Amino acid sequence: MRVHILTLCLAFLTAGLTAQIQSPPPSPTSKVETSVGLTDVTIEYSRPGKKGRELFDEDGLVPYGEIWRTGANQATKIIFGDAVMVAGKEVPAGAYAILSRPTEDEWEVMFFDYAGGQWTAYVEREPAVTVTAEVQEAEDEAETFTIDIANYSLDGAELIMKWGETMVALPIQSNAKESVMATIDRVMAGPSTNDYFQAATFLNEIGENEKALEYVQKATTQAENPAYWMLRREALILHDLGRDEEAVETARKSMELAQEAGNMDYVRMNEASIEEWDM
Repeated sequence: MRVHILTLCLAFLTAGLTAQIQSPPPSPTSKVETSVGLTDVTIEYSRPGKKGRELFDEDGLVPYGEIWRTGANQATKIIFGDAVMVAGKEVPAGAYAILSRPTEDEWEVMFFDYAGGQWTAYVEREPAVTVTAEVQEAEDEAETFTIDIANYSLDGAELIMKWGETMVALPIQSNAKESVMATIDRVMAGPSTNDYFQAATFLNEIGENEKALEYVQKATTQAENPAYWMLRREALILHDLGRDEEAVETARKSMELAQEAGNMDYVRMNEASIEEWDM
């Protein structure tokens, strides 16, 4: 009986020694995922609290003129899915660490090519892009440091950073208008040669050969110089429709173009088809 009691006591003692006390982090992490226009934007950062401290001042928690990690713990990270304009400067697509140098009137905000979470590693590096933002008084005091995307428009928004009564806003401009206009122009101009060819290939594979022939002939007609692989597909569709005389003629054209291009695989495929179909 004593052995069992001793074993039980040892088990409780071991559990007590290995147990981990968990408590909320003083600067919790946060993640923002959104879209500006058609561009995906992701922000990952830590949120320190004010806790009654003087924040931005000559001798504040964030002293004027000194580089700040713009958050807490790891370097603040922002990812742009496409190139954007931030405060009038182009920022290529990619991941960046954000550091800033606050003063009483403005913040210098620096975007460094992201190379890990150790924020001090960026201090001696050259930023990829540096912009400035005028200091504003926040409408409502932010006890916890906050980064967000707000004030959306069709192709833009603002990157907002605020803590205490201090706020800065950086305008972000995407290329949504140009992208949409390019898409509209492309769609309104009608399907491309490749669109017709891809549709014809799919329809041929599923046996919808009348429609496949219509699309492949639109592709070869639209193309100034039809490629040998397009004519090869047209020949296959004609054969599947039982129109072997036309299929042989088209296969010969495909073979000639393949010989000129030096693609002997297509030459051999067409030769074999012509021998099979030319009965």
